[in-house]
Amino acid sequence: MLMGTCTFMPGEKWMRNILNKVIIVLLCTTYFNLPVAGDELLKTKDIRVRDPFIYPDMKTKTYYLYAQSSNRKSSEVMGVEAYASKDLIHWSIPQTVMSLPAGTDVKMVWAPEVHAFNGVYYLFVTFTYDRILPEKKPVERGKWPPMYERGTCIYRADAPTGPFKPLKNTSHTPKNWMALDGTLFVDDGIPYMVFCHEWVQLIDGTMDVVQLKDDLSGTVGNPKMLFKASDAPGSLTGPQTGKVTDGCFLYRSATSGKLFMIWSTFISGSGYCIMLTESKSGKISGPWINPKPIYKKNGGHGMIFQSFDGRIMLALHQPNTSGKERLHLFEVTDKGTTLEIKKEINLK
Repeated sequence: MLMGTCTFMPGEKWMRNILNKVIIVLLCTTYFNLPVAGDELLKTKDIRVRDPFIYPDMKTKTYYLYAQSSNRKSSEVMGVEAYASKDLIHWSIPQTVMSLPAGTDVKMVWAPEVHAFNGVYYLFVTFTYDRILPEKKPVERGKWPPMYERGTCIYRADAPTGPFKPLKNTSHTPKNWMALDGTLFVDDGIPYMVFCHEWVQLIDGTMDVVQLKDDLSGTVGNPKMLFKASDAPGSLTGPQTGKVTDGCFLYRSATSGKLFMIWSTFISGSGYCIMLTESKSGKISGPWINPKPIYKKNGGHGMIFQSFDGRIMLALHQPNTSGKERLHLFEVTDKGTTLEIKKEINLK
């Protein structure tokens, strides 16, 4: 890489422009093997991303931001793409890491996230299929959403940049469920998937868990419910009012060993938010207690990662308005007994 500082005379502006372009080429090709489009790397404000997930690759000291390709109107691929960064501010142009074949029956792609486990990289991604479930809607009214089959599938690859290939041809969540936002958590060496059972099917959405096989190729046993959306303080009320669970992510405190979960819902007076709850037993089975909102500014679907300089970071999208979603990062304090947002990171 180019190192040090250069001083240019006024007539040497052209040289500065050339060197800037060289640096961009080196960033893109060295860090992500990407072609260069335009003269500048992307800034966070340039990237529409809903359900953001950041994987910090310690081997290359590179952050990867995963997003569904449909976030970009210009995308011609149905699948998942990743942006690469060294500083969480400047990002490469996206590279496709998983693409669905032509003629797929997948209608929508949501909430991609990548986890490393036993030397392999796994992509968890939610698909909405172009198939209506045979059961009746729980609420028979015009504005109740259609009940499409929905589930989380797991793919694998040898690198965080893919290409990711499916472990099986069906979702890891039950076939006739509207399930979404599956995430990986390893408890005492055993892999589990925590996911959401959607309010559209239940009215009162739930958070569920299912054990995975050691190679994540399938599930072991049946899912178990952990809690309901209505367990959250300030939850929306009414027997025919949808109560949302989505965007789950688990974090074990490095100071106390306590197990926490963040997830998103809608609460009265605040709208879309992030809730924090803890496992009383310290196990994934719970019981899950003390739910409380930690972010109430019309944003959510968060995840937690550690930056290369050791800070605990919360990533989320905000606002929760279609087309306007952007990545926001916050430094988090692990107090052992709880997690607290310390400050927002300036990504400009």
